[in-house]
Amino acid sequence: MSRDFPDWVNPWSAAEGRRVFQGTVPLARMLRLRGLLVSAEGEARFSAAFSLDSDKRPVIRLEVAADLTLLCQASLQEYQQPVRRNSELAVIENEAEQAVLPDHYEPVMATNGRLALLDLVEDELLLGMPQVPRRPDLAEVAYSTGEMDPGDAASPEVGRPFAQLAELLGRERDTDTDTE
Repeated sequence: MSRDFPDWVNPWSAAEGRRVFQGTVPLARMLRLRGLLVSAEGEARFSAAFSLDSDKRPVIRLEVAADLTLLCQASLQEYQQPVRRNSELAVIENEAEQAVLPDHYEPVMATNGRLALLDLVEDELLLGMPQVPRRPDLAEVAYSTGEMDPGDAASPEVGRPFAQLAELLGRERDTDTDTE
């Protein structure tokens, strides 16, 4: 792990000083991400460049890269998913500021006037993960939704598990009326 960055940063001071923080972080340190991985071996590389935009708002140009070990949901085999993200984040102090942000910024909320760089990196990796992990080299997978093919509609016997229920209920009613 290379460590050329603090755990917490004051985004306003960092932006005024046009600071750049970069390094690598073990995937095992990212608790939210770790639960989604087959293996938390490896590291994420990142660079966070702070500056002020024309409205004197702190912005962060964040680049994150990692190879994540995921479980393919089609083959149930492990595979490496490369995740590369480039984002432009604007630091806000409350939700009201989000409404006036230009569309090209993603908001990030400062907590007590500071940001955790590790959280920013982890958020980007979570956003970059596929919704349904699937190996890119996997050939088409045959699957069934459980629905019948139209050609199967002419099959002679269709199971009807409750077909005799009406008959049984009818007998029970007959028995009840006989005893009255």
